[in-house]
Amino acid sequence: MSSPAEPPVIAAAGGIVWRPADDGGTEIAVVHRARYDDWSLPKGKLDRGEHALGAAHREVVEETGLDVVAGRRGLTTRYAVDGAAKRVDYWLMRCVGGSFVANDEVDELRWLPADEAAGLCSHDHDRQVMADAARADVPREVDLLLVRHGRAGHRHEFEGPDELRPLDAKGRRQAQRLAAALPLFGPTTVAAAGRVRCRQTVAPLAASLAVETLEWPEFGEQEFSSDPERALTAVHRLLAGPGVTVVCSQGAAIPSLLQALGVHGHGVPGLLPPAAKGSTWALGGRPGALVADYYRDFDPDPDAPS
Repeated sequence: MSSPAEPPVIAAAGGIVWRPADDGGTEIAVVHRARYDDWSLPKGKLDRGEHALGAAHREVVEETGLDVVAGRRGLTTRYAVDGAAKRVDYWLMRCVGGSFVANDEVDELRWLPADEAAGLCSHDHDRQVMADAARADVPREVDLLLVRHGRAGHRHEFEGPDELRPLDAKGRRQAQRLAAALPLFGPTTVAAAGRVRCRQTVAPLAASLAVETLEWPEFGEQEFSSDPERALTAVHRLLAGPGVTVVCSQGAAIPSLLQALGVHGHGVPGLLPPAAKGSTWALGGRPGALVADYYRDFDPDPDAPS
């Protein structure tokens, strides 16, 4: 006899919106929801077919009116709402403009130091999220988006030189999803290894940002194998800023670069970190105090048939 199906989890996402304070500290935005008469963080349910990062950004903008740039992942909270399980994924988001206007969801917003913001919040799970956001051992923002090119068919099926092998239909869809998601991190520079499939992967993104795609050959597989220090030096330079840079590289280079920075698969030393086609590593800080968030794909259902 089959067991009853598990009830679906309510998927939601939100942001810990912060800004530098005049005293050199940090302030966090806390919102009052008139419907529930509580103080909380801006968040909301995912729309159908929406990735959690996009939902988090949309909800923050809708509820606060602020312009924000996504940074590192925050905590994920899980709790019950009317007997149903709810999951909320959070991102830290720096305020870069805009102003609050009361709306149907939120009637008041306060900027407060982290400890005061946590004290005002009505729910324990929000206080846990804020405690993580207040950590001083890892940065809040990212500096480098390291992308593996999208799917490009099989090498043996392409008759020309491998460096000319283009994206296939799935790879082009992956490129479009990257173009929709990566601007949320506020990138200003786009670069790619000297392969057609690498340039094609970030071409829609570069077009949306109205920037040129730079060619950085040191991030190609063969070039990296010949001189790994050149690419690693470039990565350290990019992590030091300024600005956020997108670099499209290849599957034999990315895991080794990450290991050199102290990033390992599932946190296990010696285990190569993943680098699926169309994936992104969002990196910030420096070795020893490094943000390394992995996005396998910005498809809300990456296991669905292509």
